[in-house]
Amino acid sequence: MSETDPLVLAVFRQGKPPEQTRREADYIEDLLGLAAPAHLLDVPCGGGRLAVELAGRGYRVTGVDSEAALLDDVRGAAIARGLDAAIRVEQRDMRDLPWREVFDGAYCFWESFGFFDDDGNLAFLSAVAAALKPGAKFVFDTHVAETMLPRLPRQSWKHVDEDLLVLEEQDYDPATSIMTRRFVLVGGGRTATFDVSTRLYTYRELVALLGSAGFTACKGYTWLSLVPFMMGAPRLLMAASRG
Repeated sequence: MSETDPLVLAVFRQGKPPEQTRREADYIEDLLGLAAPAHLLDVPCGGGRLAVELAGRGYRVTGVDSEAALLDDVRGAAIARGLDAAIRVEQRDMRDLPWREVFDGAYCFWESFGFFDDDGNLAFLSAVAAALKPGAKFVFDTHVAETMLPRLPRQSWKHVDEDLLVLEEQDYDPATSIMTRRFVLVGGGRTATFDVSTRLYTYRELVALLGSAGFTACKGYTWLSLVPFMMGAPRLLMAASRG
């Protein structure tokens, strides 16, 4: 695995206010319908922002990510909070989950769904379904065509911190339903670029894909609310049960 550029890692590590993390953790708890010490799967977990918050509430959390440096961040944060016994992390491809009927619930946040082609996205959802106990729920936030296309094309600048400026450009290919987000990073006297390509499903296509992976009772919500998903929503939160 090639080493990730430090500027790119700085973007992946960008923090969110503690109150937002708490609000997102509340939301995950509500939609999963669980209470501690349930065992949760966080995939991909990134730097562990939500994993650490939920472990602090008494949950057991297993985090999966392909980026070793981010998993080191999770371990460090868990030790600092005295939660290292409650959080386990593994470096692996998110489509490669070895567990069978282990977890009481799973979540995938920060727009981390859709990185692969249709077969790869199905493999990811199928792996999550296999890792969940029967009837357990999976929640994830994502964009779909109904949330993203009305706002394209789009270009925006954002300061991640005092020393890092990020330009994001978005483009959509209707022939492939692929949305490409190009990031230009300026910091420390140099620049770096990276692209993130995702398969942009319609809501109906996403529900069908979840069904093919073994999920039932799929429900869509406007992000961080219990309002049913509808056109105009800024982002989709999808909840589904393992059949």
